[in-house]
Amino acid sequence: MSGSKIKKAENTVIIDAGHGAGDPGKIGVNDAKEKDVNLKIAKKVKKMLEKKGIKVVMTREDDSSLAKESEGSQKIQDMKARVEMINKTAPRLAVSIHQNSYHEESIHGAQVFYYTHSVEGEKMAVIMQKALLAVDKENHREAKADEGYYLLRRTEVPTIIVECGFLSNHEEAEKLVTDEYQKEVAEAIVQGILSCLKEQGVVY
Repeated sequence: MSGSKIKKAENTVIIDAGHGAGDPGKIGVNDAKEKDVNLKIAKKVKKMLEKKGIKVVMTREDDSSLAKESEGSQKIQDMKARVEMINKTAPRLAVSIHQNSYHEESIHGAQVFYYTHSVEGEKMAVIMQKALLAVDKENHREAKADEGYYLLRRTEVPTIIVECGFLSNHEEAEKLVTDEYQKEVAEAIVQGILSCLKEQGVVY
């Protein structure tokens, strides 16, 4: 990525609210559906970024799937459509918002994932992981490389997955469904995105 400055109009970021429609994602210990938490945080991120003059494209803005009804596996078609949208839009950064889950209820904390073979993705993930400390200073998780996530493998721009917390942890699950905590998480993600854009030489 060159260090040349680009105009504000070119400051485009994609925010992907994971799952949707018939795909609820993880189900929390408090019965919260991941798809709903993802969308609420994503919408808050969009609103905050737009106030900063950043152009935001959302993969979904309601409880819907990107898959076409007539096509085979809804999950696969949905993922392909998200990748296609990201590659066609060619944003400076794509951020996919998710919630985590684990069989051990004590596990908690936000974590950012990037594609193993993406140098730029790793750089953006490290920046975002640091920004998320604003939500929980005791979170010692580090940005993690991954080769399995379809979204990370198939996108042609820097793409990161932000797992905002664990719906399998009672305390975190209860916080993640509150408007106040969702705002805190969204603010941290926004600061991370702005830092990522600054690293890319974007003026906003």
